[in-house]
Amino acid sequence: MFMNLLLKCAALVMLVPALLYAGPKYEKAVFAGGCFWCMEPPFEKLNGVITVTSGYMGGKGANPTYEDYADKGHVEVVEIIYDPKIVGYSKLLDVFWRQIDPTDPDGQFVDRGPQYRSAVFYLDNTQKALAEKSKAALAGSGRFDKPIVTEIIKASAFYKAEDYHQDYYKKNPIRYNYYRYRSGRDQFLDKIWGKDRK
Repeated sequence: MFMNLLLKCAALVMLVPALLYAGPKYEKAVFAGGCFWCMEPPFEKLNGVITVTSGYMGGKGANPTYEDYADKGHVEVVEIIYDPKIVGYSKLLDVFWRQIDPTDPDGQFVDRGPQYRSAVFYLDNTQKALAEKSKAALAGSGRFDKPIVTEIIKASAFYKAEDYHQDYYKKNPIRYNYYRYRSGRDQFLDKIWGKDRK
């Protein structure tokens, strides 16, 4: 009897650390929507989003910096860590489409070049299927009079951008707001989405 009790206590002691450190299971999403400064705020406002980090993805060269990421074939992206019990990937896609011009193959708004093109970088087949379904629904909505050209691409290595790019809109609100207004992004999105933008 004593031995049985001792074995049960030992099993319980081994189980406690696993229960303490299990924590919530978060997931990742990666989107490219032109200037990553402008892509952070709409996702950071969402309940269930844990972090939004600006960075680079999709190129060939390792360890890109702001000075050479375009030369290495990368695009500006945001990596979103989220709690799928609170916010789903489909909701993140809905927010994504409302931040970009998905008909522009050559950049986004005032930012031109392949490093600013829009893309959904999927991390698994579920994300890929949801992204393709969402893109098809947008194309069939009649909201745009040109084809949807946003790419759906398998995610590759994510490289975090320099610290001064993170939360740029909070650190430099005057410069950010001036840039954003001059970019034409909000004017375009208001015209396309109207009251459905939010």
